[in-house]
Amino acid sequence: MLPIGNTPMKHKIKRFKLKRALNLWELSLYGVGVILGAGIYALIGVGAGIAGNAVWISFIIAAIVAGFTGLSYAELASMYPKEAAEYTYTKKAFNKRQFSFIIGWLMIIAGIVSAVAVAFGFAGYFTHLWGGSVTVVAFILLLVLSFISYLGIKESSTFNIVATIIETSGLLIVIAIGAYVFFSKGIQVNLLETPLGIGVPGIMSAVAIIFFAFLGFEDMVNLAEETKNPKKTVPRALVLALGLSTLLYLLVSFSAVNTVGWEKLSSSSAPLTLTVSSVIPKADLLFSLIALFATANTALILLVVSSRILFGMARDHSFPAILSKIGSRGTPTAAVIISGAIALGLSLTSTIKTVAQVTDLSLFIIYAAVNLSLIVLRFKVPKAARGFKVPFNIGKFPVLPALGLATSLGMIFYFEKNVLLIGLAIIGSGILVYRIFSPNPQSA
Repeated sequence: MLPIGNTPMKHKIKRFKLKRALNLWELSLYGVGVILGAGIYALIGVGAGIAGNAVWISFIIAAIVAGFTGLSYAELASMYPKEAAEYTYTKKAFNKRQFSFIIGWLMIIAGIVSAVAVAFGFAGYFTHLWGGSVTVVAFILLLVLSFISYLGIKESSTFNIVATIIETSGLLIVIAIGAYVFFSKGIQVNLLETPLGIGVPGIMSAVAIIFFAFLGFEDMVNLAEETKNPKKTVPRALVLALGLSTLLYLLVSFSAVNTVGWEKLSSSSAPLTLTVSSVIPKADLLFSLIALFATANTALILLVVSSRILFGMARDHSFPAILSKIGSRGTPTAAVIISGAIALGLSLTSTIKTVAQVTDLSLFIIYAAVNLSLIVLRFKVPKAARGFKVPFNIGKFPVLPALGLATSLGMIFYFEKNVLLIGLAIIGSGILVYRIFSPNPQSA
């Protein structure tokens, strides 16, 4: 057991405060940027292969699940605007250090592994245009993005704003194509058709995969200490980012299936490029470039947030103290380096479908814990200051977080057995890491 909290080198670590640089506009775009990234550009085809033309219903269900939990995040962020947010929320609610560590561990793993998967999505588009090795391109991208993350949150935010505008324009092009097809030809497909008539089970199984497209709203709260007036800004930015992203997803999914149908979408590695080029044949290059920005932007934000969770947990003595060091640029230097190094190592072995499922499973477990934390804190600290409060309550009991808890737990039953086994392995490894690094595991 390593004495993390009282390590002799602790007094040598120079402390800086994280720089508060993000306003409502920048944080909202940060959220929209990561939400609108690789998920919709790559996984809509995978989802269509499972849910068929009814994949738009899967997006609606995923949005509802995300919305329930997003409101819980908004209230909790207004109470505790800290890095390592999920770790903080569960610790405040249950005062069980090991449980909180596992939740934080799941967030770190989900973030870093997802960044790798998204980097492979980038590499797929890149090699489609110019050739080369997918692995090498993904590795180089992760290296460049780790450097941007090191430079500072303002630099990361600037890149994010540019990339978000570009990737959003790509989705607007898909929506415009869909509107053209709809108004010129009407409904082209049976919007309720599913492969082999599997119906509701297929739609729900698709939710378990395409929920990856909503990944990101929970990451916004982990930038609270780098946000101006976080108790008000973070909840507002959360609602704005989720609302705009959901609207775009519904319009894009409807446009895609009505333009080319689920069979073609599911067989394409670039489903949205296929949608656009089916109407504008010469749009392949332009749309592939847009997809490159979308995937690079998502991978960057995932790396940024993963490093902040590492930093926050190290500051609470759950990881070596060196990871809580903040450099002169106002970024957690060691945490950034470790996150990037792990991502680079993992870039040799990832596939987007499996990683998306593992990520979603981790997130549903985390969301269940977050919703339960809010319910507990409503009774544990009813008079605590809240800059935002989830609506629809029965006395102290919050109805929407309860629905968020139920839907998050319910979604776990739609994952394949091998994914569930991987999830158990991740949790087991987290328990092992906790036992090694925690200064007082007996307090768990």
